[in-house]
Amino acid sequence: MNDMNSDASYRVTADELRQFIERIERLDAEKKDLAEQQKEVMAEAKGRGYDTKVMRKVIALRKREPDDIAEEEAVLEMYKEALGMS
Repeated sequence: MNDMNSDASYRVTADELRQFIERIERLDAEKKDLAEQQKEVMAEAKGRGYDTKVMRKVIALRKREPDDIAEEEAVLEMYKEALGMS
C-alpha cells in the first residue's frame, strides 16, 4: 500500500486545509442563522393563529411527488376503512 505522505495528490497544506475548515464553519453558521429565521417565521405564523404542525406537514408534502402522495393517501384511506375510522 502506498504511503499517503509520499503521494503528491494527497499532500495536505495547512493553508488549504484551513480554508476548507473555515468554509465549512461559515456554512454551519449560515445554517444556524437560517434555522433561527425559520423558527421566527413559524412563531409569527403561530401568533397569527396558524397551526404550525399542519404547516410543517404541508411543507413536507410540497417537497414530494404528487403520485407518491396520492398512493400514500389511498393506502391510508384503505387502512382507515379497514379499521372503521372513515
